[in-house]
Amino acid sequence: MKIGIIGSGTWGCALGRLLANNNHEVLMYGHDLEEITQLDKNRTHKNLKGMIIPDSIVFTNDISKACIEKDIIVFAVPSIYIRQCVNKGKPYIDKQIIVDVAKGIEADTLYTMSKVILDELDNKDIRVVALSGPTHAEEVALDMPTTIVSACEDINTARIIQDVFMNDYMRVYTNDDVLGVELCGALKNIIALAAGISSGLGFGDNAKAAIITRGMVEISRLGIAMSAKKQTFSGLAGIGDLIVTCTSLHSRNNRCGMYLGQGYSVSDAIEKVGMVVEGLNALPAAIKLKDKYNVEMPIISMVNEIVNNNVDPKDAVMQLMHRDKKEENL
Repeated sequence: MKIGIIGSGTWGCALGRLLANNNHEVLMYGHDLEEITQLDKNRTHKNLKGMIIPDSIVFTNDISKACIEKDIIVFAVPSIYIRQCVNKGKPYIDKQIIVDVAKGIEADTLYTMSKVILDELDNKDIRVVALSGPTHAEEVALDMPTTIVSACEDINTARIIQDVFMNDYMRVYTNDDVLGVELCGALKNIIALAAGISSGLGFGDNAKAAIITRGMVEISRLGIAMSAKKQTFSGLAGIGDLIVTCTSLHSRNNRCGMYLGQGYSVSDAIEKVGMVVEGLNALPAAIKLKDKYNVEMPIISMVNEIVNNNVDPKDAVMQLMHRDKKEENL
């Protein structure tokens, strides 16, 4: 197939390489002309050690070329730029299948990324697939075994994307619960911040296991209140993605949380990570959704207190430990 990738970051490049190796025709768009010129020339990405970008991948600074006459368009930019990029590509989008790999919730509208895309495209007859799961770009770039979920309300479209991305080291599952898959992808980043904060404070594996387990309770609690399917949260897009994001040093959110736990300010922690920290972007929407659906989300609330209300991380954790016991059997 002819595939355009919007975004030339780590995930976009790792997926571009995978798709090119699957014998698809790949054209990659980046807004930074200097960056894509270097990618084209060197065939490497500074944050993907050991990966060589196939010569067959074409780079461009013209978004129209990544959209026109393509079968599939992959949006691989941070969640806060999805609406902007879709708007820029809108004149050239017609019947292509749209694949979103960004994980987030828009703060103002409370839309997940697929809804943002459909909203920006005026909800015309466009098929949008959310591709999400426990997938660090650093490992996909080196052909390490990985699994991911192709989610679309039209399961036949999800299966098309399954076939396009699947190979010997990437196994793709399908799901029609788009909302559940996207909520997991966005909210697990906030729980990973909490796991990192715990590590930064010097706490051990017991605390991390509790954060992961109770974090999934919070995510599923909200998701079910929003009519997502319960089983989604126990699958790859749910507990699978949560585990890898809370435990891996590849995780920007985990590392950012560690710096916060060590006493760094939010801005300094972001600077030390050196890349977008999606959990921070998802936090405002998560708090609004918690209030809107009247669900208890104490871990996510704790992260919000640390990030936005300057509460000392250790004090925030102690407050969490001494909460009302009404949930002790959940």
